[in-house]
Amino acid sequence: MTYYWFAQSVGVLAFVVGITMFFNRSDRRFKQQLSAYSAIIGVHFLMMGAAPAGMSALLNSLRTLISLRTRNQWIMVIFIVLTLVLGLSRAHHWVELLPVGATVVSTWALFRTSGLTTRCIMWCSTCCWVFHNIWLGSIGGSLIEGSFLVMNGFNIIRFRRLQLRGIDPFEVEKKIVKKMEENQAG
Repeated sequence: MTYYWFAQSVGVLAFVVGITMFFNRSDRRFKQQLSAYSAIIGVHFLMMGAAPAGMSALLNSLRTLISLRTRNQWIMVIFIVLTLVLGLSRAHHWVELLPVGATVVSTWALFRTSGLTTRCIMWCSTCCWVFHNIWLGSIGGSLIEGSFLVMNGFNIIRFRRLQLRGIDPFEVEKKIVKKMEENQAG
């Protein structure tokens, strides 16, 4: 197996890990699975020679785990600055800016939003990753991000319909976020 196909197989592994992520109603499980997926796809991008995307994905992984413990604005700012510095310094083509921008926006979302708002922002971020991955020729990356786009889109619609019927699919999540914010404040 050539190095290229090995790198592509790592991308396919990321596809397998990430395919069920958006079905989680629990933000905690969603973020844990997102972190694992991000680490694997980050390695894939580095192997494919896409350093800005690889660094962004690896920072996504660490950022997502940390966002499980804190919603501190300073931590968010540190990750945004790291993403911009590491991603922009290695970019050689304008398309490489898309994953960097997507990471900045999703970082803000993971630290400052929850529930349906988080998923909507992640959907927009995914659009940037889809375009980048197709441009890069990443088989696994294109498959997974395309799948994320479709699955998260359907789940956004499903969760919104539940809300319109008076059912809050994120009730448990809201209690966890409130508790985290109370712990940080006092």
